Amino acid sequence: MSGGSVGYDVGADGVAVVELRRPEARNALGAAMRAGLWDAYRRFRDDDTARVMLLCAQGPHFCAGGDLKEMAETGMDRPPADFLPVPGRTIELTKPVVAAVQGAAHGGGFLFAQCSDLVVAGESASFGITEARWGRGAPWASSLPDLIGTRRALELLLTAEPVDAFQALAFGFVNRVVPDAELRSEATALAARDAGNAPLSVQAGKAMVYGTRGLDPAAAAELAERLFEPVYDSADAQEGPRAFRERRLPAWTG
Repeated sequence: MSGGSVGYDVGADGVAVVELRRPEARNALGAAMRAGLWDAYRRFRDDDTARVMLLCAQGPHFCAGGDLKEMAETGMDRPPADFLPVPGRTIELTKPVVAAVQGAAHGGGFLFAQCSDLVVAGESASFGITEARWGRGAPWASSLPDLIGTRRALELLLTAEPVDAFQALAFGFVNRVVPDAELRSEATALAARDAGNAPLSVQAGKAMVYGTRGLDPAAAAELAERLFEPVYDSADAQEGPRAFRERRLPAWTG
């Protein structure tokens, strides 16, 4: 899938590039864009050659959120449960997602950054939950206080004012900020590093971080042990040390 409003291409490095391609509308989430994203996320989930997703966008803006013009025309009130592919809510993804964000990441664009596992921001990036400005809702932000803290989450929700890339970095919402000209290359390199590691180890690490939230230390340790058991029992657990001894790159089988 390389045409339409959402592109999907997998490179030899195992990175699936999912690209929003509606720059003339600031990549607003109209019906065609949402359908394309569902297709891309399902394809990534089921694609054994794709180990990491790089979510990126054409044009000066990542995603301005929902298509308000379309919403007004259709009279949309409450979005359906399958409105967007949201990892951990409407679609399960065991593999990592890296977002490369420039310009506006507002509303639904903020959501896609929030539910990515790693976020690289260009210096032009701004992150905002603008729903209160337009009388809309943001129930998807319920996990945001755990990510950035109660006061910061409240400020974003109640003021509807975006924060810039460096504020988002200070909040812990993004992993790093780079010049816009270096955004795609930096995010691609980060995704490729993830894709080059043992896939079972990477997936278990992701599952542990999300699965142990809110658990007491003993329960968290027990869950972590269970999640990594199949990693230790895998062929890759023997391949890694063998490759180190033989001074070569590991040949992961997953």
